[in-house]
Parts: sequence; C-alpha cells; structure tokens
Amino acid sequence: MSSQLPAYDDPSDAFPHLFPPRSQSESLDEIDSRFVFDFSTYDEIDESTQRWTTWYDVEPLCRGPEPRPDWVVTSRGAVDTELGILKTGKEADAFLVERADQHDPDNGVVMVAKRYRSTEHRTFHRSALYTEGRSMKRSRDNRAVKAKSTWGRVMAAGQWVTSEWDALKRCWTLGLPVPYPVQVDGSEILMEWITADGETAPRLAQTRPDPALLGWYFEQLHEAVATMAQAGLVHGDLSAYNILAAGERLVIIDLPQVVDLVGNPQGMDFLLRDLTNVCGWFRSRGLEVDEHELFGDIISTSF
Repeated sequence: MSSQLPAYDDPSDAFPHLFPPRSQSESLDEIDSRFVFDFSTYDEIDESTQRWTTWYDVEPLCRGPEPRPDWVVTSRGAVDTELGILKTGKEADAFLVERADQHDPDNGVVMVAKRYRSTEHRTFHRSALYTEGRSMKRSRDNRAVKAKSTWGRVMAAGQWVTSEWDALKRCWTLGLPVPYPVQVDGSEILMEWITADGETAPRLAQTRPDPALLGWYFEQLHEAVATMAQAGLVHGDLSAYNILAAGERLVIIDLPQVVDLVGNPQGMDFLLRDLTNVCGWFRSRGLEVDEHELFGDIISTSF
C-alpha cells in the first residue's frame, strides 16, 4: 500500500518548527543578493542594416589597447547600425557604423568599419616589397605565400588585416596620432572616426592652411615620423592623401603596409620616399622644407 505526501507550496508549511512566522517584508530583506539580478528587454533589430554588437564575439587580444577611451561602447545590449559607405579603395572599403545601446542611446558612438575585400577582388601594389622582413609563425605558410599558391594568397590577404591592426595598436600605444583601434573581427577593423566640425575630417591634400597652421602641421608630422622611425616603423605609403586634418591636429591613417625600418632591406628607401612625398606637398603650399635634411635628422635620432 502506497501513500502520497501532501504537496506544499512553501517549505514552512511542511516544517513549521523550522520556519518561524515572518512578514513578507522581512522575507524579502533576507534574500541573498547573489540570487537577485536586474534585466532589461530589447526591441528586435532590423537585420538588413543592424547586428548585435560583436565586441564579445572576439577574443580579448582582438580588442583595442587599454586604457580605452571613454567613448568605446562595451554594453552587451549594444547594436551596430550601418550608416553608409565612407570611402572605397583598391584593397578595402570604409563604412560608418553606429554602436549604441537602446537603453542608453546618448552614449552611442559612430566608428569607421574598414572591411578588406576577398582575395579575388583586391590587389596590393608591389606587396612583396612591403612584406620583406615579415614572417609568419608557421614555415609552411611562409612558403605558401612565397609560392603564391591558393593558400598562400589567402594567408597573404590575412596578413594585411593583421598588419594594419598591429600597426594601429602599436602606434596608439606609442602616442602617435592614429585612429584608436576598437576591435578586429575577421576582415573588418573597427576604429575611431576622425572628425572636424562633426563631419569626416578632410585629407591634408584637400586643405589650404595659412602659413602658421602649415608650419604647425609640419612640426606634428616631423615628430610623428621620427617617433615611428625610433620604434623601427615606416608608414610605407605616406602622403597628403592618407593624413587627415582634424582642425589643428593631424591624424595618420591607412597603415596596412607599415614597413620594418631595419628588417626590410628597403626600409630606408621607403622612409625617404615617405618624406619626399610629404615635403613635396608642403613646398607646394609655400613651406620651404627639404626631405634629405629631414631624413638625416630622423636617422640621426633613431640609431
């Protein structure tokens, strides 16, 4: 013969001697805080133009260096919204993306998403010259790249994303004027959007600075190139077209082809070419500067 125990909604009903009578307020006050949490509901997103933040989809090493700027949005409830294309290029396209939490829209941020194209739709001009002195962890990957096999082309394509990401992080850590690198995810790099008066900052080539500002721009550029050289880095493709003028501040962009000044046999040639390009632009605006003199000054302080 079997018997069934009565069901109790509250343990205190079954064992009254173990649970003295308490008021409801007293019971709530004694709830362990570890078992209490807040939550918020979010609206559905438009998947044609939006995605949930990818910040937590990437490994910690794929996020920007610390300390991070206050404007970086790390909320798990943030949404990335496509705002349109910013610039097209031979190797990658740049888009504007807003990252914001639905419950905190005022603290959202607009960033640049640089997306590298697939190996079938991109060509790096004289890429072998830039990659001399670089190496991969696996020797077979190095051999594949040199042989230009199918796998080698895939690995070479990934090199450019990694190269720019590493260059941005290193330059930012050195205090150089580059966009803050927020994160890298596959072939996409999210970085700081450089603005002037609320709009995308113009390229230096598009500006007509007065003599005083022109001299100040040159001082900034001299210091930046010298700092890079002291760290063993050369931009490799520096010109007035990949320098942004954010008011009175210059910001250097487009760094996938960064060259090892010492490891690359043509590192010095790249440095002189960079200086020739920028000095030529400054001379065209009326500032008397000499790339050879600047080259000598930078080399003398770098070694």
